[in-house]
Amino acid sequence: MKELKRILLIEDSANDAELILAALSENHLANEVVVVRDGEEALDYLYRRGLFRLRMEGYPVVVLLDLKLPKIDGLEVLAQLKSDPKMRVIPIVVLTSSREEPDLSRCYDLGVNAYVVKPVDYHEFVDAIRGVGLFWAVINQPPLGALPPVPHRQQESK
Repeated sequence: MKELKRILLIEDSANDAELILAALSENHLANEVVVVRDGEEALDYLYRRGLFRLRMEGYPVVVLLDLKLPKIDGLEVLAQLKSDPKMRVIPIVVLTSSREEPDLSRCYDLGVNAYVVKPVDYHEFVDAIRGVGLFWAVINQPPLGALPPVPHRQQESK
């Protein structure tokens, strides 16, 4: 059985998180989606510390990152991950309502892989999430470490 690739959604808006999860489900993306609500929780998840110290090994195949987050904002999360040699390979898609040019420029300066402005219209929103989900979770080849290690099977003796 093929291992489904994990997606990390960092979104403080319960409504937006619900819409994103519904859009992924509506488009038959069965990937596990881990939802965290702020930047601190996101970093704890990725670095396997605090509440997440015992989580399964491996990185998400993609991080969907909102910029306006409590505790540690999305730009700081992005900066920390892209400056860490082990974490910088994880694809990060900023999924935000911000159309501000400084946010866009700063994200690309920090090494974001894609910047998607959340459409207001529901159908456009679902289409945008479908495109992001299909590309990053299905089509794109994930970085090494995105999936948990496959246990080696012992050969049966004859």
